[in-house]
Amino acid sequence: MGASNWKKITKQLKNKPAKLQRFLKHNKPKERTTGKARMRCERTDQFGGHIKSYGLNYCRQAFREIAEEIGFKKYN
Repeated sequence: MGASNWKKITKQLKNKPAKLQRFLKHNKPKERTTGKARMRCERTDQFGGHIKSYGLNYCRQAFREIAEEIGFKKYN
């Protein structure tokens, strides 16, 4: 079971609160405070190529798609 599957299992255990609490205690990944995995893109959930200037929190691919919509201009 990887880190991406722990949320799926919590949905299955929602009717069993005691088992859910025990599962979360031992299997929930800890919150990141530093490193590459701390910031994720809001649109694609990717880690790399992150643009956090102006509070955007987008990866570079997502930024290219929506740059003109949010007011940025492309210069030659």
